[in-house]
Amino acid sequence: MCGIVGYIGHRDAYPVIIKGLQRLEYRGYDSAGIVLFDGEQTHLSKTKGKVEDLKKKSEAAIATKGKLGLGHTRWATHGVPNDINSHPHYSNSGDLVIIHNGIIENYEAIKKALMERGYTFESDTDTEVLVNLIEEVKKKEGVKLGQAVQIALNQVVGAYAIAVFDKNKPDEIVVAKLGSPLAIGIGENEYFIASDASPFIEFTNNAVYLEDEEMAIIRIGKEIKLRKIKDDAIAYPNILELQLNLEEIEKGGYDHFMLKEIYEQPRAILDTYRGRLLADQGIIRMAGIDQNLEKFLNANRIIIVACGTSWHAGLVAEYIFEDLARIPVEVEYASEFRYRNPVITENDVLIAISQSGETADTLAAIKLAKEKGAFVFGVCNVVGSSIARETHAGAYTHAGPEIGVASTKAFTTQITVLTLIALKLAHERGMFSESKYHEYLAELEGIPAKVEKTLLSNELVAQISDTYKDSTNCLYLGRGYNFPVALEGALKLKEISYIHAEGYPAAEMKHGPIALIDEQMPVVVIATKKGHYEKVVSNIQEIKSRSGRIIAVVTEGDKSVKELADHVIEIPETSESLSPLLTTIPLQLLSYHIAVMRDCNVDQPRNLAKSVTVE
Repeated sequence: MCGIVGYIGHRDAYPVIIKGLQRLEYRGYDSAGIVLFDGEQTHLSKTKGKVEDLKKKSEAAIATKGKLGLGHTRWATHGVPNDINSHPHYSNSGDLVIIHNGIIENYEAIKKALMERGYTFESDTDTEVLVNLIEEVKKKEGVKLGQAVQIALNQVVGAYAIAVFDKNKPDEIVVAKLGSPLAIGIGENEYFIASDASPFIEFTNNAVYLEDEEMAIIRIGKEIKLRKIKDDAIAYPNILELQLNLEEIEKGGYDHFMLKEIYEQPRAILDTYRGRLLADQGIIRMAGIDQNLEKFLNANRIIIVACGTSWHAGLVAEYIFEDLARIPVEVEYASEFRYRNPVITENDVLIAISQSGETADTLAAIKLAKEKGAFVFGVCNVVGSSIARETHAGAYTHAGPEIGVASTKAFTTQITVLTLIALKLAHERGMFSESKYHEYLAELEGIPAKVEKTLLSNELVAQISDTYKDSTNCLYLGRGYNFPVALEGALKLKEISYIHAEGYPAAEMKHGPIALIDEQMPVVVIATKKGHYEKVVSNIQEIKSRSGRIIAVVTEGDKSVKELADHVIEIPETSESLSPLLTTIPLQLLSYHIAVMRDCNVDQPRNLAKSVTVE
């Protein structure tokens, strides 16, 4: 949930760390801190608020010179967001300094034991407990920092990515990982540490991603020394060449990352099926599926696990797999999956969906499914992420970096990947004719152009947003393939504008939500031409008769809904199974514009973080 940045080398660490924190602020932004070592003493600055607040405070209050430094941007778990609970944290002696992402679940027992030995604590954090545990081990066992970290981590329960240094040994940083991502950038006589590669991409393209239960000792002038935390076995770094480029993580002239990422969807969808979809040849080529085709074809069922927006993409996939490929599908919240003692067999296929590839609940579901013998397939966006490594096979979405906390292009690219899989399996199972198969492929190939056309509604959506920006509640309705889109539209509005919103299957409106409808209630209805159109029109008439304000998403040329709705947003015609790739676009724009008009922080909505690496 938090963002970690570290540097050791020949440069001034301060500008590297501050810029890195700004790029990682999507991971947490309720407080931030930095520590620098100038060769003689440490300089610490931390504050409640954003990285910009930290920048102002540190430049006014501390010396910002030093070739070694650690920085942190926080999403609070233990302790409220304030200056004291912000990272970095010192040990009692002041010699050790730590930053930490994750949760130490048994911190209370450790804290109690340390207090009995005379340790005191300023903050409410589990992190301050951890750094003092490391110090206690170092003193008691008479070992170096690296070994002290290893021994201490074998005593903790939970998840972590940490970076720690000893001011008495200023040429070394020790890092470790379990359940939270950590990358090491390798430069010329310098090293970078970060939660992802974005803080150091302009300095080096070479990186090592730590595996779970690995630690690294990073020293100037020496190669990285990797060890297994559990048994001290030597590990060998796998140095990857990064494909990320700097332009992808900048706003590129847009006011917000979210708007930029909404407009990137035509290219992102194209990049996702590029090389996989050869429509003119009738070919879908996906290595992860091709090499494991029998697993899918012989599966009793497919279980999809995900959280948040990825769960909504999974719901769309349920319709697609069952409709086209005729394979039974169950969609589960990853956060509930392993706690309800699910029935999983060796004949099941589990598909895990996550934008970041680091979602803790989804990783836990993967591990449970693997223990039960199921085949596990991952769908994620981040190359080298934990889910990519933990699954038996998988497919990347190729959406490019998504910085805005509210996912947009993640949703459409996940649906694109899942549609490719469903179409391939349907074809292999002989579920429809060759001509119908080619028709589906051609329609999918044409989706990016139709998304481009849908984005032309931006000005109209902005005008509609101005009408409803002061609403306190909103209802979203859809049927069939577009019921999950209604859920996703409501989630987006909640996330970034803080307006209460709910998504429902349109027919369920009569079973409760209709009691809420009056002249103050905006109702967003997805009413495309294909898929229960007449039924949805009937639902719209029911809303109209109760004075509800109707915003309808319709197919181009629609006449019936136009006569009933207060506002109409048109999308190009497409097949019912692909319509979510278009109907979601106006809903993303609606939530964006309403949030901007309400003066909300669109990219960093309150209380949220992009990558949920704690359960």
